[in-house]
Formats: sequence, structure tokens, C-alpha cells
Amino acid sequence: MSWGTELWDQFDNLEKHTQWGIDVLEKYIKFVKERTEIELSYAKQLRNLSKKYQPKKNSKEEEEYRYTSTRAFLATLNEMNDYAGQHEVISENMTSLITGELTRYVQELKQERKSHFHDGRKAQQHIETCWKQLEASKRRFERDCKEADRAQQYFEKMDADINVTKADVEKARQQAQLRHQMAEDSKAEYSSTLQKFNSEQHDHYYTHIPNIFQKIQEMEERRIVRIGESMKTFAEVDRQVIPIIGKCLDEITKAAESIDHKNDSQLVIEAFKSGFEPPGDIDFEDFTQPMKRTVSESSLSNSRGDGKSEPKFGGKSKGKLWPFIKKNKGAGPEDFSNLPPEQRRKKLQQKVDELNKDIQKEMDQRDALTKMKDVYVKNPQMGDAASVDHRLAELGQNIEKLRLEVQKFEGWLAEVEGRLPMRTEQARRQSGLYEAQNTSAVNSCAQDRESPDGSYTEEQSQETDMKVPATDFDDEFDDEEPLPTIGTCKALYTFEGQNEGTISVAEGEMLYVIEEDKGDGWTRIRRNEDEEGYVPTSYVEVYLDKNAKDS
Repeated sequence: MSWGTELWDQFDNLEKHTQWGIDVLEKYIKFVKERTEIELSYAKQLRNLSKKYQPKKNSKEEEEYRYTSTRAFLATLNEMNDYAGQHEVISENMTSLITGELTRYVQELKQERKSHFHDGRKAQQHIETCWKQLEASKRRFERDCKEADRAQQYFEKMDADINVTKADVEKARQQAQLRHQMAEDSKAEYSSTLQKFNSEQHDHYYTHIPNIFQKIQEMEERRIVRIGESMKTFAEVDRQVIPIIGKCLDEITKAAESIDHKNDSQLVIEAFKSGFEPPGDIDFEDFTQPMKRTVSESSLSNSRGDGKSEPKFGGKSKGKLWPFIKKNKGAGPEDFSNLPPEQRRKKLQQKVDELNKDIQKEMDQRDALTKMKDVYVKNPQMGDAASVDHRLAELGQNIEKLRLEVQKFEGWLAEVEGRLPMRTEQARRQSGLYEAQNTSAVNSCAQDRESPDGSYTEEQSQETDMKVPATDFDDEFDDEEPLPTIGTCKALYTFEGQNEGTISVAEGEMLYVIEEDKGDGWTRIRRNEDEEGYVPTSYVEVYLDKNAKDS
């Protein structure tokens, strides 16, 4: 089966067919290219979908991912991200192994096809030229034969006419002989041209054209094989990622199987447990007796108040029905005293852990800068050692601030856990006199919580079980006369006094000292008659008056 022998006369059809083959190849390339674009688009949409449902950092959503069900969902999102990556791999491999390779092959194929059909046209033009030469030789031989016949007839006519002179007869005879000779020459030329044409024609149809068509056939068969190989590669590229995609799906299944409903239920208990006991029965209050009415309290009030009567707000007592309490809107107090004991303990412990992490970060930075300074001291050409002093001082200040914060929250935590019987003077200063503030806040809110029948249906804040014994320190600003100044001080650093009882100062500010540090790390200062409070002793440089030192 050869195109050279079977299709020797189908040059034009072969040209059309091979062009169609190239068109099919280019169509397949376009198909694969669009497939790669779809894979990329799909991968992008999957990634965006996974990113959309990822928990936002430092948000409430992130806290929800401690449950096994939400962790399984997070694992699913991560696996979908990897799943999308495999579709990107499919796109990349199809682009490099199929579209790239076939595009180069099509260019080579077009050049080869052009060369083969150029040779075919050249062979056709040659045989057509030989045919034209044969036709010209044939016509010339035919014309010379006719001319010779006419010359012979004319000679015979002249020779038979008795009125024609011998000279005319001789001339006619010579002309006839000349025409016969020309006819013989044309005959010989025509015979030679015919033999040459037959030889060229035989070579054309049995050698040149078969060879050219055979090359075209081989070219076309290579194209067919190549497109078949590309289709196999198309399937293989998909098959290569199936194990990884299967692994992603296995991980999603594994995450789903890791969901523990009992564990999630326990986490709900840990998240919302208040630490209170359920309220007991409410005693009957007999209003028919004219005698003095006794206000009974629930077993919850007795258990939490150790038998003490409830604090009165606006002259009315309040029943302890804490499950119906309404949460106050807005930011809660710094020591989380608005929360139930168990929740407050968790919040305080979380805050202490966060502060300790911040301290460790600051200390790591300080250690790194200290090492850098040592290097600068030993090798001055590498940098100025004094350039890091300011940053080291800042880090020292930050660490001191954080340590004070840790002490403050650890004090509150110890109270909740029952490790300390009462707050120390220093803890009260660091808390910003929160008890007095919280009590006034509760009193102000008590009027709003009163129901139409004069009773209270919401629970008072933790003042009953978390109340600290009152001290003179809470009222010292109201009861004492203004203290005399015992010196001055200069603020070395800026201090933001955000808690009640403290005062904000700016770096370089000069102020009056009215009470020295009593060993708790705080110095009492005054800016003017209306502004005074405590600042960390390490933040100021104190200049005591001579009389104060002597005393």
C-alpha cells in the first residue's frame, strides 16, 4: 500500500488532505490549551474558596476552631488547597508536554509538507515542459510533411505542363526535394523527442512521483502517530495526579473520622461553665403578717454570701436568679470581674500567658541587640555601638512594663484560685482601684435592672464572692488633706496611666513628688492641685528636698 502507486494521479487531493491533517493537529492543540486554562481557573476558584472560609486571625472565628468538627472543616479547606495545586500541575504538564511540543512539531510539519509539494510541483512542471516540446516537434513534423506533399504536387504539375520551360520545371523539382528533406529532418527530430518524453514520463510516474508521495505518506503517518501519543500523554498527565488527589481525599476522610462529639461537648462545658451552683428553693414570704417581714434568700445567695445579707441597691433587695442575667454591653473591666469565676480564671490565665510570651519576645530582641553591641565594640568598623543604646533602653522599659502587667494579672489570678486571702497594696494600685469603680458601676446599673414589681431578676456582678475587704486606701483621695511636696522629679520615659489611681506623664516632664516609693515600685506625684497619682518609680528620676531627706 503506497500512495505513490495507488494515488499517482491525486496530487491535488493529497495536498488538501495533508493540509486538513495539520488543521486537525492545530485544533487538538487549541483543545488542550483551553483545557489547561480551565484547570487553572478551577484551581484558582478552589484556592479562593478555601481562603474565603479560612478563619481570620485574632478573631472569634479562630477560637471556634478548637472543636474537632471545625478542625476537621479546617483540614478539609487545607486539603482542598492541595487539591487545587494538583489541577495546577495538570495545567503545567499539559502545557509543557503537549501544547508546547505539538506547536513546535506543527511548524516543522508545515515546512516538510511545503518542501515535498514543492518537489512534486517541480516534477509536474518538468513533465509538462517535455510534453510541450513533444507537441511542438510533432506539429513541426506534420507541417513539413504537408509542405513536402504540396511541393511534390506542384513539381508534378509543372512537369506535365508542355507550356512550362525546363528552368521552371527544374526549380519546382529542387523545391520539392528540399521540402522532402525538411520533412525527413522533422521526422527524425520528432522521433527523438518522443523517445525522450516517453522516458521522462516513465521516470515521472514510476520514480519521481512515487518517491515524493511516499515521503508525504510517511509525513502524514508520523503526524497521526504523534497526535495519538499526545492523547496518551493527555490521559497520563491526569493519571499521575490521581494518587495525590486520592491522598487529599483520604485526609479529608481521616479528618471527618477524627470528629469527636463527646470531646466537643466537653469543650462547650469548659467554654461556658460559670462555676456557680444552681439556685435552690426560694422560701415563702408571708405578707399577711403585720409583723416585720423577713426577706428570705435563695440557697444560692446563702451559699455564695456565707450567710450574709445581700447588699441593698436603692433600698430594695434582689433575689439571686443569675441564669437570667443580661450581659452589659461594651468593654468589660480589666480584671474580668464581670465574668463567672471559672471563665474569669481562664481569661486571666490566658492574659498572663500572652504577657509572658510578649516578655520573651522583648528579651530575645534585647539579647540580640546586646550581642550586636558587643560585636560593634570589638569591631568598630562594623558599626557604632552607641547606636543601639536607645533601642536597648526602650526594650528595657517595655520589659519592665510587661512584668508589672504580669504581676497585676497574676495577683488577680491568685485571688480567683484562692491562693491569696486579699489584695496587697501594690496589687490595688496596679488594678487602678477597680473595686470602687466596679461597685459604683453596679450601683448605677441596679436601677435599670429593677422589674416592675420591685424585685430583681438579674444577678449582681461578682461582688458577693469576689468582694475584697474595704481599706482606707480606697478613700484616701477623698478623706485626706493634700499631701505636701517633698521634692521634684523628671520623667525619663513616657507613661500612659490608663488605670484609676495612676497618672500619665510625658518624657522630660517635671513634676512634684508627694510620696516616696514604699518598696512596691510606685511613686506618688502631682502635676497641679487637681492632678496627682502613681507612676512606676523606674520611669522617673527623683530629686528630694533637703528637708525631706533629713526628716
